[in-house]
Amino acid sequence: MALELRPNCEFCDRDLPPASLLARICSYECTFCVECVESELHNVCPNCGGGFAPRPIRPVIEWRPGLSVEKRPPSTNRRYLSFTPAEIAAHSRRIKDIPPEDR
Repeated sequence: MALELRPNCEFCDRDLPPASLLARICSYECTFCVECVESELHNVCPNCGGGFAPRPIRPVIEWRPGLSVEKRPPSTNRRYLSFTPAEIAAHSRRIKDIPPEDR
C-alpha cells in the first residue's frame, strides 16, 4: 500500500505537493510542513504524539511498471487539525522532551 501523500500541512494549510522537501509525516501519515513541525509542534504529532520524518518523494517517472505519481496519484483530500492551538501547545509541552522512540 502506497503512502497517501496528503496535499497540505494540517496546521497552517501550506500546500505540500508530492515532490515537496518541506513535508514531514508521522507513522500515521499525519502531514505537516517542516516549519510547523519545528516551531509550533516541537516534533510532537498533535494527533498521535509521535515524532516526524521527512516524507518520501514518489517518482514522477515510471521506472517500474505502475509505480509513479501518475499511476498512484497523491491524495487531494486536505486535512485539518481538530484541536485548538492551545490544546496543541499543551500537548507538545507535555511530551516534547521525551525522545520520539521513548514515547
